[in-house]
Amino acid sequence: MKKVTAVFDIGKTNKKFFLFDSEFKEVYREYISFDEIKDEDGYPTEDIVALQKWLKELFNRILEAQEFDIKAINFSTYGASFVHIDGDGEILTPLYNYTKPMDEVLITSFYDKYGPEMDFSIKTGSTNSGMLNSGMQLYWLKHTKPEVFKKIKYSLHLPQYLSYIFTGIPLSEYTSIGCHTALWDYEKKDYHSWVYKEEINKILPPIVSTETSINMNYNGKRIKIGVGIHDSSSALLPYVRSIKKPFILVSTGTWSVSLNPFSKELLTKDDIEKGSITYMKINGKPVKSSRIFLGNAYRINVKKLADYYSVSEDYHKTVSFDCDVFSAIEENFQPIAAFHTFDNGDNDENTAFENLPYTSFETAYHHLMTELVQLQVKSIEIAKGKIEINKLFVDGGFSDNQVYIHLLSHYLRGMELRTTTSSLGSALGAAISISDSKLNSKFLKENYSLKKHLPFILK
Repeated sequence: MKKVTAVFDIGKTNKKFFLFDSEFKEVYREYISFDEIKDEDGYPTEDIVALQKWLKELFNRILEAQEFDIKAINFSTYGASFVHIDGDGEILTPLYNYTKPMDEVLITSFYDKYGPEMDFSIKTGSTNSGMLNSGMQLYWLKHTKPEVFKKIKYSLHLPQYLSYIFTGIPLSEYTSIGCHTALWDYEKKDYHSWVYKEEINKILPPIVSTETSINMNYNGKRIKIGVGIHDSSSALLPYVRSIKKPFILVSTGTWSVSLNPFSKELLTKDDIEKGSITYMKINGKPVKSSRIFLGNAYRINVKKLADYYSVSEDYHKTVSFDCDVFSAIEENFQPIAAFHTFDNGDNDENTAFENLPYTSFETAYHHLMTELVQLQVKSIEIAKGKIEINKLFVDGGFSDNQVYIHLLSHYLRGMELRTTTSSLGSALGAAISISDSKLNSKFLKENYSLKKHLPFILK
């Protein structure tokens, strides 16, 4: 039987399961997605019970089939999400959605106590983002649902909760703590003082290294179980381990996150004002970053375009880049108001487009992608800051979107752009983080099918 590492890679939309061999080559995959449920306020959210059931049933099925010899398992998931459990390990609340609006009065009271806001943002690498600051979810729970908060034994970041399902051991790790949570003080390399003043630290489990694994007897088999990792930090890991020259990684999906692991300074006031935030490497060091809700905006807009032009919802996947179409759009470029809110991803999904200035889906799609990529370029420049960086990598969902890649190489012609045909980024990082393997400079080329892109020449 082939020895493999199993990884659950949990995105907001797609839930994936992979098996990797000792060379980190994918040998098996399974995908699923779940319908959202509603929390007690009627806000849509992840069905954590269905997710938990799928994890256990799938893993047990793979073990029982005995086709592969599973030596290790790890978990990569989106961040800004806590699972709260009581003393018996029972889940106390829904997995609150990080897009759920938070009471502005509560947020103001927080910064009145623990601000000024700018100073707080510089120290924590977290801009004021409501539920996207997962620490604020704990503050919100304590002050709006005190009876529930009192019952919490542990609040586990989502990757660590998935690990807990298999080990029963509650833990915290750096990448989940450090991703725009408002929990971590990058200056003193510890939880921010507010966490101790509010006694939030009492429900946060002990911190261990992201590379920690627990050797366990699981269903009669010895398996090394990882503690989980935040997906953006996970996607970055294979690049950091195998490339020495400075680069930016754009990890695309529901969120598009531009990651600069070469910036060693704390964020400045200027960085914060431009929307920069901090993620964390597995060793606890900061990663200067900028994020946009690109995948979410794309999903909403292409669905509305499909309705407007009476084509199938999947039609956008057939559109190839057309230099002539783009040239015509760019000549008299004007942003389209109907698209204008997609930088926050909050355009009304139920509002149909009206009176678009194009007769074909293809042309409107090129215009949409032009606006999206212009936002993407701004995000990359924010993450880049003043450092001289010439290498750019794109992985995740947009890496195989031809129009996106052509436009990105056009607007960033001073950078070497490479993509991977693999959407394995965060899953591979999770496998690597619990292995003892060293990566060489050829790793990305061999495992990621790296492809170089040259800017097109306008006629």
